[in-house]
Order: sequence, then C-alpha cells, then structure tokens
Amino acid sequence: MEVKYSNFIDDIIADDLASGRETHVHTRFPPEPNGYLHIGSAKAIWINFMAAKKHGGLFNLRYDDTNPVKEDDEFVKAIEADLHWLGADPSGGIFYGSDYFDKCYEFAEKLIRDGKAYVCDLSQEEMAVCRGTLTEPGKESPWRNRSAEENLDLFRRMKNGEFPEGSRTLRAKIDMASPNMNMRDPVLYRILYAHHHRQGDKWCIYPMYDFAHPIQDALEGITHSLCSIEFENHRPLYNWVIENVGFEHDPHQWEFARLNMTYTVMSKRYLRKLVEMGYVDGWDDPRMPTLQGLRRRGYTPTAIFDFIERSGVAKANSMSDIRLLEYCICEELNNTALRRVAVIEPLKVTVTNYPEDKTEYFELPNHPLKPELGVRRLPFTRDLWIERGDFMENPIPGFKRLRPGGEVRLMGSYIMRCDEVVHAADGSVSELRCSVDIETGCNKPTDGRKVKGNIHWLSAAHCGEAEVRYYDNIFNKENVATLLEDDNFDEFINPDSLKVYPGAKLEPALADDSSGAAFQFVRMGYFVRDSKNYGVFNRTAPLKSSFKPE
Repeated sequence: MEVKYSNFIDDIIADDLASGRETHVHTRFPPEPNGYLHIGSAKAIWINFMAAKKHGGLFNLRYDDTNPVKEDDEFVKAIEADLHWLGADPSGGIFYGSDYFDKCYEFAEKLIRDGKAYVCDLSQEEMAVCRGTLTEPGKESPWRNRSAEENLDLFRRMKNGEFPEGSRTLRAKIDMASPNMNMRDPVLYRILYAHHHRQGDKWCIYPMYDFAHPIQDALEGITHSLCSIEFENHRPLYNWVIENVGFEHDPHQWEFARLNMTYTVMSKRYLRKLVEMGYVDGWDDPRMPTLQGLRRRGYTPTAIFDFIERSGVAKANSMSDIRLLEYCICEELNNTALRRVAVIEPLKVTVTNYPEDKTEYFELPNHPLKPELGVRRLPFTRDLWIERGDFMENPIPGFKRLRPGGEVRLMGSYIMRCDEVVHAADGSVSELRCSVDIETGCNKPTDGRKVKGNIHWLSAAHCGEAEVRYYDNIFNKENVATLLEDDNFDEFINPDSLKVYPGAKLEPALADDSSGAAFQFVRMGYFVRDSKNYGVFNRTAPLKSSFKPE
C-alpha cells in the first residue's frame, strides 16, 4: 500500500536517500517498559513505522530497559500487544536494550582507555553544584584526571559490586564549560543494586539512556533515530558517543514535537497516579489516554492514526484538541458501524389497542446508506420501551417528541398517541398508556396529518438488557497538563466523567452479538461491548463531534 503522507521528517529522509547518504531506511520505537503506552506513544510509533513503510525499510521495537527499578514484564507484553493492535508490527525485529549491556560495558572500557571517561566519586548533589548554570561554566571534578589504569580498576570494581549504591559514577570527559549542559561530563554509568526483569542480578551498574541509546541504534543499523523534541539538546551527546565509540555507521537523530492533547495528560507519573488513587479503575479505563483505554472505549487504530496525521508533525510544541480525536472516530464509525436500537433510560409503554398475544415484525436497515448490508427484523408487541427523554409531561417550547395527547412516529412502524400518564407513588412517570394508528404501519396517515417526532422503541418481550456507560473527559480543564501537581488532583477531576445506566434495553440482534464490533445506537451515539464485562456497553462517541475541521 502506498503511503502518501509528508512532513519535515519525511523530507529529511527523502533528501538522505536522494543524496546517497543513506541507501535504505531503518527506524525504531524505543519504549521504556515502565507503564502502558498512550496516544502520545502512538505518535512516535506512527512516525517511525510510517517512515520505514513509505520507503520500503525496516522498523524495530526495542525496549529501553536500562532502568530496572520500574520495569516489568507486564508492560513488555502490553507494549507488544499495543503495536500489534495498531498494525505496526516490527518488521525489523524485537530487541531489548538490556541485551546490549555487555557491548555497552565493552565500549565504556574503550572510552576509559582512550582517556575519554573517568570514574567520579562526587555525590549526585555535589555533581549538580559543580555542573554550573546556563550562564556560568561548571567546575571539573577533582577525580577527572585519574589515570586510565586507575579508572579501569575502579570501573571493574564498580561492576563487581564493591562500592555502595550511588557512591561512584562513570562520566564522559567532554567539556565542563560547554554551553550545552548535557555535554558537561555527563554520567554514563551509575551503581544500582536492583533486580532486572531480564538480566536478573547479573549487573549492579547500569548505563544511562544517553549512552546506551546511540550504541543500540548503531548496533541495530538504525539510519534515522526519530525521537521527541526534549532530546534535541541531547543530540550533540548522541553524536559524541557514536563518534568516540568508533562506529563506522552513524545513525542520525532527528526530533519532533510530542503529542499533547486537551483535557488529559501524557505523563506516565500522573497516569499512574490516576490509577493508584482510584480516580480510574486501571490503566485500561476508557477515560484514560492509554491505547488500552482507547481500545476498550471503542477507538480504532485507523481513527487514532488519522488523528495523529491531522494533528501534524512539527518541531514546535502545540496542543491538539481532544474533540479532533472524537471527530475522527465519528467519521469512521458513521461509515462502518451497523445500526442497532437500544433504549438507555427505558420508560414503559402499553399500547392499549394492540392485541396482547400478537407479535409482528418491522424491517430496519443495518445501515441506511449501505443497502447491500441488508436489514434485520424488529419485533413489535403490546408492551414497549421508549427512551424516557422522549416524553415530557409538561413539554418545553419546541419539544417535538411525545407528550400527553400528542403523537409521534415509532421509528419504522406506527404512529402512536399518548392517551394516559401513569405515575408512581413518588410522582414520577412510571408508564404511558398509548394507542397506535394501525393504518400507519410504515405508511403516512391517510388524513394528511403531519407528525414531526420520530422515536425509537423496543418490544419488552423480546429485548435484552445491559449496563451502558457514558464517558467524558477525566479532567475539567483544557490545559490541565500545565496545572497539575502531585497534591492537587481533586481540584481538576471531572466528577461527571462517568455516567452509568444499569438497565438499558437492547434489540435482539444487539443483545445476542459477541463480535466485539462497534455499533451505532440509533439517535444515541456509537457504542462497543466492554472487553472485560460482557454485560456492559461503553459509549465511544456521540453521533456527531462538536469539532469543526478547517
């Protein structure tokens, strides 16, 4: 399939191929397995995957598991499943950063022998003081001029576990006066006594990402290392590692702006907080921006990638409107989702002039714009359910649905008149007693009267039942990512982000469906059966998004 998109990264790749700097394209997605992927991750996946696909290249999945403290096999499996769901299976293979630990260590010793790295005894706090500021140069470590022999000995003893955690680091010897703070003798290795999910207890020193990442890229033959904009100031260090380790092949790093979206956050720390504090029921809660949450809510890979492409790929940070994501799924599901009837808040209707023992069937289209998808038969009986919101005892001006003494069309069947309203003990409406014009089944009234209201309905004797959940934004502020702190979540949580309707009624074709497909509940929105609870339907989106594309 031809990929037609274009952006500044694609222009860079095209220029590299045209100039002969590269003869092929090989990209990678390097997630840290310390949480679940979110829609911001999907942007990085889309950029790297599509860049390789457009140019007939390869795309790797490489787990950045260089920090054992928060990593877990649970996240490893979830990440691979998410890529598969997105249709971005790694054509170049699946790799683990930790599998390169031996090579990283080998290259670290090379830098020491070449006089380009040294063991430093400064604490983290002391190192920060000596680092300097943006306007003042840093101060060299008193341990900077140790001999290569002494540094090799100390580094090997670090590897052997002879020193306390945090007591020593291996640092690159670059330039403490560099205007780029990342080049002021950055740490390459630290001592960390932690069990690794793949390597076990083999290592007690771990390479920093800035050191390990370019090595991994070079060893895998990556041509274009595409990453988010916060790594732009790290690019000189990336290039320094490639040059000084001595790779013949030199991958190049290019940066793009991260995906930010209104009314949510992309920080794993804050997403984890939502889970741990019980604001949501897990990483896959349909209100979460995680891929598992979006999938459970009914979003599709095509809608997510459409949203990412429409949001654009640029260098400058921007905020994407969450309503654009909703617009993309509405546009897709309007075209693909079969139509079904569900009554979310049911109100009982007794059709007094219809025989108690009679059942007849009316045909409704599976998709009004696609006759080739056929029809299904909806049973009609004396006892019906209609939507409670389709009746008003004291109607407001402009209300065109059912009222006392008023008429509506029951979708695809009869015209019905409300003759009597039955109240419960608390004064609420418990039942409507109505009559139908038998001559109007799928026909216009013979007397020429016009009935404006058209409502959906279900036979009480034939419908199924389910819980229906409506979702809204988890946060109540558009720019919440700039406002959140660890102790102020309650201030920005939307109390109406979840509404539950426990007794919704479903037409037979919907109640019996186990396909996992999305449906349009006519007049109500787009819904999908919950992947964790068969008796629940989640609303993916309303019938129409409020977003207006330019």
